[in-house]
Amino acid sequence: MQQQAQKMQQALQQEEVVIERNGVKVVLRGDQHVKEVVIDGVMENRIAEAINEGVKKTQELAAKKLIEISQQQDN
Repeated sequence: MQQQAQKMQQALQQEEVVIERNGVKVVLRGDQHVKEVVIDGVMENRIAEAINEGVKKTQELAAKKLIEISQQQDN
């Protein structure tokens, strides 16, 4: 099962979604990693980095809560 999850993760990293709205272009990988943010033709990697850091922290928080819940159920 872990091997399947790893294959899925690798496949998602290869996919991209591009959203363009009101002078803003965002390119995301399928694994929810922000690859690029362009505002009015200017690449803003600082924004992409900040978003990616926020996503990572929320994923860590979710993993921590999942562990806590599973440990409570085991007791």
